[in-house]
Formats: sequence, structure tokens, C-alpha cells
Amino acid sequence: MIFLFSVAVLLIAFFAVRYYIFYGGKRDIQSETAAFTVTAKDIAAEFAADVNNSNKKYLEKPVVITGTITAVEGTSVILDQLVNCNFSDVKPSFKVGERATVKGRVVGFDDLLGEVKMDQCNLITN
Repeated sequence: MIFLFSVAVLLIAFFAVRYYIFYGGKRDIQSETAAFTVTAKDIAAEFAADVNNSNKKYLEKPVVITGTITAVEGTSVILDQLVNCNFSDVKPSFKVGERATVKGRVVGFDDLLGEVKMDQCNLITN
């Protein structure tokens, strides 16, 4: 009886951990309300001034950022040379020099390059 109970608990734990690994971390950022709306220059300046407080404020939150597209590299779009937005697919409408508003999740700050990193990005306007 104890053996069967132990096996059942282990199976439940195994499938719960497996489910969390495969499905637990995925969020639909685009359906969430943006926690902040800022410019690329403002958010980069905040991170450069105080990374710890900026991480507490922005990390893992949906943010809307506006800036000028300075580069398109594969699936990444760089705004004002300060915010690196990673898209699942780059739309052909991205053109260097245009203003764009992007919504995505802030995943960190690269202090070596001075860039705010975002993923799950989606173009709102350009």
C-alpha cells in the first residue's frame, strides 16, 4: 500500500514538473496590459543609472517602448541603439530610421553594450 502511494506521488510530481518546464514559463505578453510606457532613451538611462532598482521595476514585465529603428539584425530590432527587441519573426515593414512603438517583455540589461534586452516583442505602430 505504501509502495503504491509512493509511486503515485512520484508520478504526479514527475508530470507536474514536466508540465511546468514545458508550459509554465510561457506568457502571452501581447494580451497583458503594459506595466510601463517609456521611450528607449529613458529606459536605457534608468538602467545605466541604477541596474538593481531598474530590474525590480521592469524585469519580466510587459513594457511599451517608443524609439527610432537604428538596426534590423535577423529577428532583432534595435531602437535608438539602446533597446534590443527580439521578435519571433521580423516583418518586412521594419526600416532603419523610422519611429516605432514596440511591446515586449524586459529580460535584462547588457551593461557591456548598454542595451536593454526585450523578448516576445510585437510592433504596435511605426
